This record gives sequence, structure tokens and C-alpha cells, in this order.
Amino acid sequence: MQKIRNIAIIAHVDHGKTTLVDKMLLAGQLFRENQNSGELILDNNDLERERGITILSKNVSIRYKDYKINIIDTPGHADFGGEVERVLNMADGCLLLVDAFEGPMPQTRFVLQKAIQMGLKPVVVINKVDKPNCRPDEVNEMVFDLMFSLDATEEQLDFPTIYGSAKQNWMSTDWRKPTNNITPLLDAIIEYIPEPKYLEGAPQMLITSLDFSSYVGRIAIGRIHRGELREGMDVALCKKDGSFTKSRIKELHLFEGLGRTKVEKASSGDICALVGIEGFEIGDTITDLQNPEPLPRIAIDEPTMSMTFTNNDSPFFGKDGKFVTSRHIAERLTKELDRNLALRVEKAENADVWTVYGRGVLHLSVLIETMRREGYELQVGQPQVIIREIDGIKCEPVEQLTVNLPEEYASKIIDMVTRRKGELQSMETQNDRIHMEFTIPSRGIIGLRNNVLTASAGEAIMAHRFLEYQPWKGDIERRTNGSLIAMEAGTAYAYAIDKLQDRGKFFIFPQEEVYAGQVVGENAKEGDIVVNVTKSKKLTNMRASGADDKAKIIPPIVFSLEEALEYIKEDEYVEVTPHHLRIRKIILDETERKRSNK
Repeated sequence: MQKIRNIAIIAHVDHGKTTLVDKMLLAGQLFRENQNSGELILDNNDLERERGITILSKNVSIRYKDYKINIIDTPGHADFGGEVERVLNMADGCLLLVDAFEGPMPQTRFVLQKAIQMGLKPVVVINKVDKPNCRPDEVNEMVFDLMFSLDATEEQLDFPTIYGSAKQNWMSTDWRKPTNNITPLLDAIIEYIPEPKYLEGAPQMLITSLDFSSYVGRIAIGRIHRGELREGMDVALCKKDGSFTKSRIKELHLFEGLGRTKVEKASSGDICALVGIEGFEIGDTITDLQNPEPLPRIAIDEPTMSMTFTNNDSPFFGKDGKFVTSRHIAERLTKELDRNLALRVEKAENADVWTVYGRGVLHLSVLIETMRREGYELQVGQPQVIIREIDGIKCEPVEQLTVNLPEEYASKIIDMVTRRKGELQSMETQNDRIHMEFTIPSRGIIGLRNNVLTASAGEAIMAHRFLEYQPWKGDIERRTNGSLIAMEAGTAYAYAIDKLQDRGKFFIFPQEEVYAGQVVGENAKEGDIVVNVTKSKKLTNMRASGADDKAKIIPPIVFSLEEALEYIKEDEYVEVTPHHLRIRKIILDETERKRSNK
């Protein structure tokens, strides 16, 4: 009998998964000293804390009643699907965490579907039952219906349910009887999640994730499927193309708490990290040298969106960032490929332009935001969906979109989505809010979130996930308003902006530096206009009527990175530097631009 449990946690964004794992770590009494700091232990990179989302999956383990529970935190966003699949490969069961008010959400469905196909045994945790308007029993029924619709087996449908509040640190089998700790959950994990089967024989381990250390290089992480691995052992590495290379394990680590401890040997069912394996990829197998047997590779979902990356060549090049040349960007993208499974990068032959393929705008913007914080300057083009030919028919990716919003805004949103070739699939009312499901081409989702939030006064909750490729749906009208483009370089003056306000909305503040060809605002009509925002007031000693009018300026629109990416047109770039986001025309010179448009 092995006293190990490998368990993955599945939950929608904001349903409290990271908080729950933190409380489980405390229950394992690992962090007596950190207990009162109130900081999340798991989501420790700045981006994850700001957005409240998990981007990278992490491994932690706790000890409870001489059992070792390995917990694997999974991302909830469908955009990080590359992370999800390889994570579930290491687990024997999963914890499905659901909000007691919202119930199961579309992104939960994405990960749960993968888990059920892999035959994992679920334990359902209904969290946040301390909320005033929660409905735990209804939600439990909804979870059952969802699993049933995903073709779960009889055994999977017979799942135990635990209720509680991770924030208040209690769990119980009956939500009307709160306890004072979360041990009922830990007991359920030990009782219901199967232990890893111990298989004897030649060692086999699938590499499902990796870590990087500047001392020892890349570290392979995975779960041992059978046999045992020892320090200093010679092994074969099975590659994608079927070839084998010989390698030696220099060190072997197991996960303890948040860190790792060095061990002599690890056996079937353990999740471990190997130092000293060179030239491996995710999905390769570590196996016996004399008699190599590869395990089946992980199939990773294909990317659905692409964007062009290039080095910054605007007049303000190099003012902000440390890494500005194309060589820096090339090295950084190559390094990202080591960890980021769903990413592909292709370089153009004659220019320093890279096409980066990913799973969606969020997936790509997280990469850009990370690079920006590390001190890189770069320019990115408009996100494009990847079109494929299937049996000679032009096909495009289609997504399932769910929108939840107050009743009075429903008709506006339906109109907006159907204009973008979306089709309404179902519509139901839940407590004076309406829950709608659409299928919509991925192209139609680019730039939709802003419009939906504006039209619903910020009330709408929107989520989408990739469904499949379907035949091309025809043209979609994009933003029709043109841009206001700066005529010359210099400082923008309030006087000039004030006089131009009837032309449209501005994106810049007075006293900001601009350059020729930079997009400084949105035209109220179609077509681009070149405007001079650097014109200052001429001072004279003559009196004039209207000389003392104050400049009244409407506050400018400030874009976040995703909003800027969704806003730009084909002939525009977003210039990204550590402190600024600017939108610009690809061709800065006005006469050149007119010539190329002809």
C-alpha cells in the first residue's frame, strides 16, 4: 500500500481555488510562521496577484496522518489549455471546486471535460456557502447534470460532496453544520481518491512539466508510471521522432511543501524532478536503457490565434527599455518556448519579424506583459485567427460564448453578438438575470468585451472557450471609426487638443511627448485624419475677444494592453515599452502612407 495521493484542483476563475490550497497547506502545519501574513502563497508572480488568475500550474505537497498528498494547481482559463492537459496526466483524482452561488461555469467545464476523459475520480467541493444568497443543494444538482452531459461513467457520477468556506477555514459534509477546520476535506481525499497503482518493472516516466534553474539548467518534472529511478542511474530519453538518447540522472528531488528535497530514489506513483537530463521536450519519456519503451505522448491543443512581434523602431526607441534589439527579442521568445507549451514561433525570412501563435488574446497578452515588466521594448500587430483548410473548405475557429447579465440589456447584447456572426443557442432566466449561450467565430470575440461592458453598464459577466473549427462565416464589420494621427513630433498642448475635440476622442494627456505617425485619438467618423496637437497658443500684446477662454479637456481614454490589442486595425502596431503603451501606424510618414494605400 502506498500512502500517496496525487490530486489536481479544478475550478473557475475566482471560485477560491488558490485560497483553498493555501488553507490545506496550513492544515499540514507547514507554515506556522507565515500563517498570519494573509498573503497567498501559491500565486506568487505579480501578474497572477494583480489579475487574480493562475497562469502557471504549480506543485505542492502536504503531509496529513502519515499520508502524502501531492496537490497540483491548474489554470482555469481555456487560453492556458496547454498547461491543463499535461497537469492532469500526473493526477489520479481531481477536486472540483464550485462557487455555491454561481454554480459550474464554462471554464470549469473545459478542464473537467479533460479530466473525465482521462478517467479521474472527482471529489466535489462547494465553496463560499457563507455567502448570503447561496444555493448549495441546487449547485450540487447542477454539477451532477454537467458531469452527466460530459459522458461521465457511473463510478464518476457517484461522487462525494463537501461543503464549506475556504476563506473562513472550514469544511463539512453538511453545509448547515459548520465545523472549525478543513480536515473533513482531507479525510475525503484519502478515502475516495485512489492511490497510485504500484507497477514493478523497467522504469517509465513521462515528462509533463519543467523548471529552470540558472545553476543546473532545465529540470524535468513528471510522474513515475512504473519501476523506480535512482540517483546516478543511466536512462534512455525517448524523443518525438522515435529516436533514443542516453542520459544520466545527476540528482533526484521530491516535492515537500512548497520546495523540493533531494532523495536517493523515487518509485512508481511519485511526482519527482530530475536534474541532469539534457535536450528533452515536454512529452518525452525517461525509460530503461537496455529495453526502452516510450509512453504515449501528450496531445496538446493547437493554437488558434497569431500575432506579429517585431523590435521597436519608433522615434522613441530605447528611451524606456533595457532590451531593445531584435536579438534580445529572439532570445526571449526562444526561452519562452521552453516552458510555454501551447506557443509556436516562426521567423520571417528577410526581416526581424516573428509570428507568434497562441491559444487566444489573453495567452499572448500575458507573454507581452511579462516581457514588458522584464524591461523589453517591442511592437505587436493585430491578433489574427488561424484559418485552416479542412477537406478543401476554408475553416475558422469557433468559440462557445456565455454572457450573464440583467434582463434589460439582453436585447442589445443579442444584437451585438449576432452582427458578429454569433448564433444564440440557449437562454434562461436566473433570479432577474439572464444567462445566454452563443456560438461565435473567434474573430468576433476580438474587441467584443469592451462593447458588451459599455452596453450593459458594466454588469455583464462574459466567458468563452474554444469549441472547434467550422466553415468560414463571412466578413465581420470591425471598428469603422478612423484614427487621429499626429502630424509632427513634439509636446502635445492643451490648447491644441481643446481646439480639436470636436474631431473625436483622444488617447493622450496634455504635455505628453508624441511623434509623427502616432495614433493620438479616434476619429468620430470614418477615415483617418492627420492633426497637429503640438500647436501652442501664439502670444501677442493685442487684445482679442475670446483670448481668455480656458481650455476645457475631456479626460483621455487609457487602454490596458488587451484593450489596445483588440482596438488596433491591420495597418497599426501597439508599441509596448516598460512604462508606455502607444498605438501607431506601421508606416509613420504621411506621404508614404498615402502612396501604399493607393
